Amino acid sequence: MIERRFIPLFATSFVLSAGYGSIYALLAVIRERFGFSATEIGILAGAGFLAGFSAQVALSRYADRGHTRTMLQFGLASAALGNFGLVVAEDLTGFIASRVLLGLGAGAFSPALRRLVIVSDPGRAGERLGFMASFEMAGFISGPVVASILHLAFGLRATFLALALALVALVWPVLNAPIQENRITTSDSSPIRLLFAIREVRGVLLCSLAFYTTIGVFEAIWAVLLADRGAGQLFIGATLSVFSIPMLIFPPIAGRLADRRGPLRVAALGIGIAIPCMLAYGWMMSLAGLAVLVAVHSVADSFTMPALQLGIARSSPPEHLASGQGMIGAAGQLTAAVTALSSGWIYGAWGAGTLFGGSAALMAVLLATGLALGVALMFPPPHPPSADT
Repeated sequence: MIERRFIPLFATSFVLSAGYGSIYALLAVIRERFGFSATEIGILAGAGFLAGFSAQVALSRYADRGHTRTMLQFGLASAALGNFGLVVAEDLTGFIASRVLLGLGAGAFSPALRRLVIVSDPGRAGERLGFMASFEMAGFISGPVVASILHLAFGLRATFLALALALVALVWPVLNAPIQENRITTSDSSPIRLLFAIREVRGVLLCSLAFYTTIGVFEAIWAVLLADRGAGQLFIGATLSVFSIPMLIFPPIAGRLADRRGPLRVAALGIGIAIPCMLAYGWMMSLAGLAVLVAVHSVADSFTMPALQLGIARSSPPEHLASGQGMIGAAGQLTAAVTALSSGWIYGAWGAGTLFGGSAALMAVLLATGLALGVALMFPPPHPPSADT
């Protein structure tokens, strides 16, 4: 079960992720209303990922140094400002600036919260990371359908105003959440370099890149792909929100399974199912068929995310837990940014088949290489946590 002290923090993760998912679903509307090209839409999608990457590389280490509360508060404030910015943005520069603030907010908030979750009960870290992933992914995928409804009822800006107000409402609960810093003193000024020297860390990173390839392509193209195939805005939001039910149910189960069976074994299962789904998106024309594929893909992704987060926690030194979570998040954000930035161009130049087929091939190579490096994480630890821990 979720400890009461985590509820406002997990709720903030939900809203932050809903912000990502909402703009994700409204990209086709933004493109049409403001006359942006496919390349400009890709730039808009990628800007938030690049900001998240920068925040996780530069800031996550401060949670290890006793500044968890500050990181959480900064992340919340930045994301609130980003959503208010989207309420008033009128050109590409305004949208990009607001998207950057959203990325900085999530990039600061998430690694700090994951560290707090891991150190609160290391023996059940996978399960608790799974609960956090449930909130994050439920927000990411339920955001689009809410955004679509608000757009039809009140216009484009209503979604961003609602998200900004939700974050403002969470300021007081987050400020008063009991947070034990659990600082571990370290003289190492370059945790990223230290972490990258660990073979298992590199293995988890490569598997994470495979996972985030999907996220970047979807962020930039999914709504546009469905619109080009004749789908309405409600259908676009509904297909994205098909993810919401699996993401609410399966991540804690996946986390427990990863605790006992090995994190990369569970991650390999999820990514292995996602790869043929990605391949099929490129050629399937049936909207109903695409909806079914998204449902299968969502179950796979709900197992992948907590397993990868547990994998990096298991392979990171105790004094660099937040840095490890930031590193995996930053690598994912960078991959998502690159794929989002390039997806609009590839889609416009060569079509959906080339984009999704190439993405599936890239995922397969990354997964195979990552499993070879992180083979030790395919198995449970020598003394797995007991069922009643």
